[in-house]
Amino acid sequence: MRQLNKNVIYGIYSDEELLLSAVRNAKSKHLEVMDVFTPFPVHGMDQALGLEESRLHQAGFVYGAIGTLTAFLGMTWIMTSDWPIIFGGKPYWPVPSYIPIVFELTVLFASWGMTITFYTICGLWPGVSNPQLDLRTTDDKFCLAFDKNDVSESVARAFFNETGAEEVNTKSI
Repeated sequence: MRQLNKNVIYGIYSDEELLLSAVRNAKSKHLEVMDVFTPFPVHGMDQALGLEESRLHQAGFVYGAIGTLTAFLGMTWIMTSDWPIIFGGKPYWPVPSYIPIVFELTVLFASWGMTITFYTICGLWPGVSNPQLDLRTTDDKFCLAFDKNDVSESVARAFFNETGAEEVNTKSI
């Protein structure tokens, strides 16, 4: 288990709209949001947090292109050098017959590549134990967290009371 050694103050919200409003309010007050935990994706949260669009789709294109190239080169080598069989008027380099294999390897390389990239970036490998601030955020509650080194506890508590947090807690992770 990796230790972050952070002292965190966090507020629990019961509604995603309250949380989204609180994040926008924190950004307008120039408070540094450490993280937001939700039981499901909240539309507009990325923009409210100021996160950039993921480049995972670009990586997926590269992985798919590698799959396409691998299929074409592999089939070309097999059909022209390794096992050149010409029968029934079939051309020496029958590209249309490669299409199913090219499609399947493109999808295979793109899906595996994006999955491995996502797991690597997010640290979601099997056996990794990530700390949770509150177990209810996996069920029905929403959490907005500040690092106590960035935001003082009194400012954070006042902010949470102002934005409608149900409860405010501190935790060391």
